[in-house]
Amino acid sequence: MIEVTVSATKDSISKVTAFVDGELGRIGCPPKANAQIDICIDEILGNIARYAYGSGTGDATVRLDFDEPERLVSLTFVDGGMPFDPRDVPEPDTTSSLKDRPIGGLGLFMVRNLVDSMAYRREDGQNVLTICKRI
Repeated sequence: MIEVTVSATKDSISKVTAFVDGELGRIGCPPKANAQIDICIDEILGNIARYAYGSGTGDATVRLDFDEPERLVSLTFVDGGMPFDPRDVPEPDTTSSLKDRPIGGLGLFMVRNLVDSMAYRREDGQNVLTICKRI
């Protein structure tokens, strides 16, 4: 397992993406899976930056694990913000026209559809979200 801790800001997304991409390159991640993981990083860290700490600030830690025999990448996002389980967000109605849809919700919908699994727990006052992607 390797990890990086950054300020929970939108500016940190590129730092985390570069950190994860370096490891994905080392393990031979296919470009399509790498791009999908990058989208997930952008969406999840973007949500942490926008919502987790309200008007305050805080940190986010991203841990990367790789199960070589299973070719499974796990990314765990940890923040000390307000409790939030993204699995509780209802799926958006993708059948209605764009003008009839409420704003928001598509990012988490994309993440759910790009990964093989998503798990959440609240532990020691922190949100712990793990996504897994078979590469």
